Order: sequence, then C-alpha cells, then structure tokens
Amino acid sequence: MSKTIKLVAISFASALIFALVAGQVNAEEKPVAVVNGVPIPQERLEMRVKSIVAQGQTDSPQMRDSVREELINIELISQEAVKNGVDKQTEVVGQIEFAKQSILASAYMQDFVKKNPVSEDALKQEYETIKLANSSKEYKVSHILVKEEAEAKSIAEKIKKGSKFDKLAKKHSLDPGSKEKGGELDWSRPGTFVPSFDSAMMSLKKGEVSAPVKSDYGWHIIKLDDIRDFTFPDFQEVKSDIAQRMQQQTVMKAVEDIRKSAKIE
Repeated sequence: MSKTIKLVAISFASALIFALVAGQVNAEEKPVAVVNGVPIPQERLEMRVKSIVAQGQTDSPQMRDSVREELINIELISQEAVKNGVDKQTEVVGQIEFAKQSILASAYMQDFVKKNPVSEDALKQEYETIKLANSSKEYKVSHILVKEEAEAKSIAEKIKKGSKFDKLAKKHSLDPGSKEKGGELDWSRPGTFVPSFDSAMMSLKKGEVSAPVKSDYGWHIIKLDDIRDFTFPDFQEVKSDIAQRMQQQTVMKAVEDIRKSAKIE
C-alpha cells in the first residue's frame, strides 16, 4: 500500500474512532462545522481538546481553532476515502475493525474500574503490607572503583595509613557519577547495589572502610559515612500509586476471568 493510501486509511480510521466515541449528534447542538452536508458534532471537538490538554497543552481559542481545522481535514479526507473505495480495501477494513475493538475494550475496562473501585480500607491494608516489607535502614556510602585488585589493595593500604578517602577517590575512581564528589553516593537501601557491594556495606560500622570488594564493574573500596532508619512515605503521598497498581491488578484479574470463560482455539 502506498504512503498516500496509508495516510488516507489512517485518517479514515481516526474519523471512525472519533465517531464511535463521540456518538450521535445532538440535534439541538450546533455542530463545529458542516462538511459537504455532514455535521461534525461539538462533542467530538471537546473530546479531542480533552485529549490534547491531558498531554500538557493549554486549552485556548487558538488551540480549538487548530482542532476544528484538523477535524474538518479528517472529515474531508474520510469522505474522499469512501468515494474512492478505500474503506473497502481489506487492510483498511481490518484496521477499522481493530480500532473499534480497541475502543470497546478500553471503554469496557474504564467502566469496569469505575464499577469496581478499590476501597479505602483495601488501600490502607496494602499500604501497611508494603510498609512492613520495606522497613529497613538507609546507608550513606562513598566508594572508590578501580579495575585491578592490586590497585584496590594499594589504595586501601594508603587509607589505612591516613590518606584522605575523598582525595583518593577523585584521583583513582573509575565511577564518573561519584568521582568528583570524592566517591560519595546518594542515600541507598539494601538491594540498590550488587550483592557483594550490599553485603560489604551492611557489615561496616559508621566511619569504617572495607577491604577491596569485587563486582562485575571492578574492585570497590567502600566507606560507610552514615546510617539511618528508612522513613516510609505517608499514606497520602503514595495512595494514588497504590490505587493505580491495585486497579491494574483488578483489571488483569478481570481479563483472566473473561479468558477462562471463553472458548479459545
């Protein structure tokens, strides 16, 4: 299929999508425009504006004028597509049918979520479960990363003899993210780093420096700068994220149930 025909097909499919979602034209409502006798309903424009605003743009008269022109172009090209029989082409028919199915599936799921909201009690219970699983310490560490074990041992020996950790990090470390900060890393919890690094980090006392530790990246010398209890975010801070995740789980369960009751060959 040529690029021109594909463009027409996409435009026609887009027009169908708008029509399916927007529904019937209200007889008392003034259309956005009438193209060759075919009215473009106001609600179709509102739907498109809502979609654009959701992407971060500001609703304005200029934006609405632009959307109106877009809808007119889509209607014109769609009409031309029908005149030229593009809507009868096998590939286009398939695209239109798939677009319709996608809209129906999405609308069904939105309706399902609306009818099956996650309760406040369920959200709080999930919050407490996550909070309990994430009760831990946070570690503030610095490290020096080098390629060879011999170099790591040499640097470790210099630190034992009183050389400044941060100066050695700036001079020798291969980690570009921490080198200029004297090897300093952000506050981190166990599981952030590779197991060997984590294990060495958690075995240190505040102010201690580890022996050279091997990882896939090379050899690390780790210094524990500080340690504190991990403060889990308040319920209200993470409520929306938990709700979204639980809603997704509910939707996935609904899809599984639909599949179980279906005959799939």
